[in-house]
Amino acid sequence: MNMAKISTRNAIPFWLSLGIVPLLWIGAVKGGWWTTLVPLYAWYLFAALDAVLGLNLDNPDPETPEQELFWYRLVTLIWFPLQFVNIFGLIYFVTHTDHLSTLATIVLFFGLGVSSGTIGIVYSHELMHQRNTMERWLADLLLASVLYSHFRSEHLLVHHVHVGTRRDAVTALYNEGFHRYFFRVLRECPRSAWRAEAAMLARRSLSPWHPRNPHFRYWTLQILMMILAVLLGGVTGLLLLFWQAIVAIWQLELTNYIEHYGLTRRHLGDGKYEHVKPHHSWNAAHMATNWLLINLQRHSDHHYKPDRRFPLLQNYDKTDAPQLPRGYTVIAFAAMVPPLWRRIMNPKVRAWREQYYPDIEDWDDYKYGRNPLPEL
Repeated sequence: MNMAKISTRNAIPFWLSLGIVPLLWIGAVKGGWWTTLVPLYAWYLFAALDAVLGLNLDNPDPETPEQELFWYRLVTLIWFPLQFVNIFGLIYFVTHTDHLSTLATIVLFFGLGVSSGTIGIVYSHELMHQRNTMERWLADLLLASVLYSHFRSEHLLVHHVHVGTRRDAVTALYNEGFHRYFFRVLRECPRSAWRAEAAMLARRSLSPWHPRNPHFRYWTLQILMMILAVLLGGVTGLLLLFWQAIVAIWQLELTNYIEHYGLTRRHLGDGKYEHVKPHHSWNAAHMATNWLLINLQRHSDHHYKPDRRFPLLQNYDKTDAPQLPRGYTVIAFAAMVPPLWRRIMNPKVRAWREQYYPDIEDWDDYKYGRNPLPEL
């Protein structure tokens, strides 16, 4: 297996996300079809690049010192101020000009939501896994700007602990279509995030209403974002903030749906499950999309080593982890059409069962989420 070199030059492709920033403002200034530039860039261009460039199977040295990762980390550190200016600058701009039609404004803020979700939430995901206080604050600020702050608690305390079981809302069940899944997680995740933080406080003999509960920070930051939107653009500004947030959340949950669809951990009995392993996540090695999503598609290694920074995530081949047939930018379109998705992915899930769990003959309890919930 080839070793990827950690260098400033090799960090450059991960900065391609910055190309979204001028495209947003070109769309705002010119209007018309120019407002479609961000989806064209983030989805179609990177899908085309994947087709041309193929897979990146190289693995970096996981023991690389952190000081050598500066140029990789920096792009995640500067994204919040850029996203803040994009969201609130565009809210002010479109509510104080008359050259954009209503449709152009809707499309423009759809593109903004693609930016906030495809880049902003992905970067917040990287930042929330770090122990550095500044990085965690940047993660919280990014999530507050899309009004989805509970994601940090849900992701760290629920998803990573209970992935592959029914206690994890974002592990999509076999045959569960995305649209049903999406509205289910919108209901379940905020409640599970609150319960997880309340349980942590209870272990310290503290009330869930104690100021140490991060949900109070989440709510405060989100309210401040909404107030700022109103101050800059009135009711229209608030509606535009909501619209880009909805698009960003849709992008996040579409990704969550893809990452673990149909993959379950073996139930050992009495509410106990096997440890999380690389084969409990779908892996993808498509080069360009991994640049855009800072190696999020190397999801098998992320769950195996959650605190590993994105430049050091390892790729797994088909003997160690299930592989997606296309990168996220392409396979996400299939996920939006449940019959097509099932035609592509259900045979792969069945092959995964035969490869990793040939002794399990009856999968009904796994398919329908009827196994006992894991112990808390």
